[in-house]
Amino acid sequence: MRSRQSLELHFTSDPSELPRVRDALTDWAQVFQWTKERVADIVLAVDEALTNVIRHGYEGRPGQPIVLRCVPVQDAQRGRGAEIEIRDWGRQVPLQQICGRDLDDLRPGGLGVHLIRNLMDCAEYSHAEGGGMRLRMRIFHDAPRRGSERGGAT
Repeated sequence: MRSRQSLELHFTSDPSELPRVRDALTDWAQVFQWTKERVADIVLAVDEALTNVIRHGYEGRPGQPIVLRCVPVQDAQRGRGAEIEIRDWGRQVPLQQICGRDLDDLRPGGLGVHLIRNLMDCAEYSHAEGGGMRLRMRIFHDAPRRGSERGGAT
């Protein structure tokens, strides 16, 4: 952890790490008085992103590094919020290939990117310097919750 207000976790690409990450993220978000529903949105989006890193970025290989950083933010238009960054050193993919599968294709899996983009107010993927990927997500206290007119997801 960097400061009282930020959360920084270093862990590996082992799915058994995910419950610890979810718990730490939940505790961090609750300090900033997010509603239970918004905390659930944040945790689900991060969990989906981490699952994608493990499954696709690291192709299921355990023991590979992942860093999660969370900081509170204040935006002039959107107000209080949080910025969450996930950094890995896995396989880089062309950014245009990061998209969920067609929603008319009814089968299990493949909805992580859709969930992330619908739960968060902004989600930006980029190639990280030194290899791997970076995902920066933002969510704001006063933004409409999923299922309503949301906008802002990139």
